[in-house]
Amino acid sequence: MLKKISKIKEYKFRKSRNIKNHMKTNFSYVMMLGFTILLSSACTGGEPSDTTKEPTIPLVKLTKVKAEPVRQIQIYSATVQGDVKNNIAPATPSRIDEIFVEVGDNVKKGERLVNMDESTLSQLELQIKNQEVEFNRVDELYKVGGISKSEWDNVSMALKVNKNVYSNILKNTRLLSPIDGIVTARNYDNGDMYSGLPILVIEKISPAKLFINVSEQYYSVVKKGDIAVVELDAYAEEIFQGRVSLIHPTIDKNTRTFPVEIQVENMEKKLRPGMFARVTLNLGTENRVVVPDMAIVKRSGSGERYVYVYENGKVSFSIVQLGQRLGDRYELLSGVPDNASIVVAGQAKLNDGMMVEVEK
Repeated sequence: MLKKISKIKEYKFRKSRNIKNHMKTNFSYVMMLGFTILLSSACTGGEPSDTTKEPTIPLVKLTKVKAEPVRQIQIYSATVQGDVKNNIAPATPSRIDEIFVEVGDNVKKGERLVNMDESTLSQLELQIKNQEVEFNRVDELYKVGGISKSEWDNVSMALKVNKNVYSNILKNTRLLSPIDGIVTARNYDNGDMYSGLPILVIEKISPAKLFINVSEQYYSVVKKGDIAVVELDAYAEEIFQGRVSLIHPTIDKNTRTFPVEIQVENMEKKLRPGMFARVTLNLGTENRVVVPDMAIVKRSGSGERYVYVYENGKVSFSIVQLGQRLGDRYELLSGVPDNASIVVAGQAKLNDGMMVEVEK
């Protein structure tokens, strides 16, 4: 009886363990199936893929452009310079006795600016006085036949030579202003030894002048006497009128430009050397293609600008060279032909050579 009961318990235990193992197997299978379904949904977005879907053709908006007369207004940067610039210095090194002017002083032509050491000049002046006395004595003798003509010539020549030397030393001892102008630099103090740099710099600022570099394409356009508009940061609300006073005859091979000198009367002496200025020239009229600014696209990774040109259902990008900005439009120097159709909206989705649909 006990054996029978023991067999019954063993049978129940085995049956219970088999059921548990079967449930574990079924649970693992269900979990694996659910994970597979979730993974499939994540990869497909929950929708079956459509391998037959046609690519979308971008929709663009076009405008037609044409060439029109555009005034060639060019603006150049320049620095104000004096019309004449003089460096005041002696011919030979010597000590500076006294400087009579300061930077910013207005000076007149012939005004004494500097006195150098006069010891040599004083010695020569005394020597000339003695020679003049000797010459007067010799001249009297010559008149009465007391000496020969050659003796008279020798004394006369020695006096003339020393007078010429005196005149030269005087010019290099008492330094005068050669022009009406303004002192723009002083490099020494009283008592200094002159050593090469000019003692003073004098500039004539009425008139003033400016140099600009103009592109060679305008070489045949710019003429002497052409009016130029000059603006300065120092006088923001004021406009000065200048004229082309000099056109250089050669082109710089590196920059392909040529220097042009602009002269401004500057009667009130408002323009001062070193001031920054903007010079505007009107260089006539040219026929140029003009496009809306919204058509211009900057090429990624470079400074190039381009425009999408439409033809026969496709667009192609064309690199353009921009000219002047004209309000909400740009003058083009190159890149788009006359009467072309260009894209003004929808460029973000375009590539070169792409088929497009035109907005009606």
